[in-house]
Amino acid sequence: MMIRKAVLEDVPQILDIYNDAVLHTTATFDLEEKTLEDRLQWFHKYNDIYPLIVAELDEKVAGYCSLSPFREKEAYKQTVEISVYVHKKARGKGIARELIKRILELGKEAGHHVIIAGITGGNDVSVKLHESFGFSHAGTFREVGFKFGEWQDVFFYELLLKS
Repeated sequence: MMIRKAVLEDVPQILDIYNDAVLHTTATFDLEEKTLEDRLQWFHKYNDIYPLIVAELDEKVAGYCSLSPFREKEAYKQTVEISVYVHKKARGKGIARELIKRILELGKEAGHHVIIAGITGGNDVSVKLHESFGFSHAGTFREVGFKFGEWQDVFFYELLLKS
């Protein structure tokens, strides 16, 4: 497995991974699949301050991870939100762990101070994974999303990066 910066040619595979999550999981609260044009616009928001990386396995994108602005106000500029998605056929192989490990390094290099993770209730695997990196529970937003006919809670976890 190789962890590397995402390139434009990765976007169709990233789109497939994301759209599968839209259709089959509560990991995202999007209800409609994204188009390639949508994901191309999304891709161009990333840079060295807000990195987007992929895990490549057998010359295919097996997962991706990003750091995005947490909020737009200036005082939040060193706080970012982490997202990680793994292809359904590649789960359970340690890919998310390697992606998070690398994105935390990139977050430190970019000068970020806090990383926030929003994890939908019931996703115990993601909770345990984030806790293994030192994320701690900061609070729960109850019933803030409605997907698959049910109200969904979101657990917020935070990690203060040590410089």
